[in-house]
Amino acid sequence: MPDYDAFLLVSFGGPEGPDDVMPFLRNVTRGRGIPEERLEAVAEHYYAVGGVSPINQQCRDLLTALHAEFGAAHLDLPVYWGNRNWDPYLADTVAAMAADGVRHALAFATSAYSSFSSCRQYLDDIDRVREQVGPGAPRIDKIRRYFNHPGFIEPFAENTRAALATLPPDVRDGAHLVFTAHSVPLAMAAHSGPPGQGRAGNEALGPGGVYATELAEAASLISERTYEGSHPWELVYQSRSGPPSQPWLEPDVLDHLGDLAKAGAPAAVIIPVGFVSDHMEVRHDLDTEAAQTAAELGLPLARAATPWYHPQFRAMIVDLVRERVSPAGTPRAALGRLGPSSDVCPPGCCAFARPAKDQS
Repeated sequence: MPDYDAFLLVSFGGPEGPDDVMPFLRNVTRGRGIPEERLEAVAEHYYAVGGVSPINQQCRDLLTALHAEFGAAHLDLPVYWGNRNWDPYLADTVAAMAADGVRHALAFATSAYSSFSSCRQYLDDIDRVREQVGPGAPRIDKIRRYFNHPGFIEPFAENTRAALATLPPDVRDGAHLVFTAHSVPLAMAAHSGPPGQGRAGNEALGPGGVYATELAEAASLISERTYEGSHPWELVYQSRSGPPSQPWLEPDVLDHLGDLAKAGAPAAVIIPVGFVSDHMEVRHDLDTEAAQTAAELGLPLARAATPWYHPQFRAMIVDLVRERVSPAGTPRAALGRLGPSSDVCPPGCCAFARPAKDQS
């Protein structure tokens, strides 16, 4: 069995004040040729809420809970936290781990799916900072993807039922479930998963590749647990930021709400299945833009909470850690037809090279 001696939470990061916003956005988009005016437009989303992203406090809350959860589970692992794009930076955290004598850590990423931006970038950033830290850097193994783990699916299903209950009774039974995830360029989606999956050699997965397949599986599992699948559901996308000339995964959530209204749907519930917490893209793109669109359309709308603060989600993290410290062959929790993800991504998995001037 691997001898793990630390736990590392790896997150995206976010600004914690107005002065942080533009430096943070430049970090996120470095090397991608994003025009300054586009960054300034996105910055307004943060300024509207005081320049503070909720994600860092969410990470602090999770770490506090995990201290207790690990103790109750007899997991003697110190807990660390590093962000890819803001303080505490991953490089600084890994350097601190090395100074503390950590040799072999397990990393939990705040993303549940396969794709370049939701899995491969985390692995690449871990490798990059370990190289920066040097020979004393600990080995860091990323915990497997958990899009179909009961601790991810069941909280979403419970939160979806709670959201439905907030709709007026006369429209509740006919409400559509609208599952949303972050859109990505089609070229990136097609490269999600191991080489040979989700690419031209496997058209059965469709243009969304493994990423869209996993999202659809999670949506289906949640729908089945929401009044036995009695509500029609659709998988749509949000937060597209690329130029019109570059094809991205569609349909867009705002366009889809318009289609539902035209078709006479009585109501809708948005489930942000592609996200683990109610961070800025959930709160702005859904709670602000989608809510305003639905109001203009006269379409009653509710939004299900993400699983971050649900006890089952935290129990899932403990379960995923215990998997890795248990003997080989220990059963691994997974719902549906796809089974548990592998512990190790093969070389080239979800590899994607952005264009030199990616305007996304």
